[in-house]
Amino acid sequence: MSILLVSVEQVKAARALLRWSQEDLAAASSVSLPTIKRLEAETGPIGGRASTAQALRKALEDAGVEFIAENGGGAGVRLREPRGGQDVG
Repeated sequence: MSILLVSVEQVKAARALLRWSQEDLAAASSVSLPTIKRLEAETGPIGGRASTAQALRKALEDAGVEFIAENGGGAGVRLREPRGGQDVG
């Protein structure tokens, strides 16, 4: 099974869906804030160490984000449907 490459644009979009700041992502992923700022200043695939990209992806997935691979319509992100179908409130 291949590991889906995640782009900077997908990470930013995922943060927006979750309404997370860079600080929130740093706390959830244990990746330093300066590293996240540096990575997000670029475009394209997440650079740096593979373990950093994996930590960012795992934190976002654990929070409910699904990464969508390039499938002819472009790579993207979406929020998972809540499980159990229960209303909140």
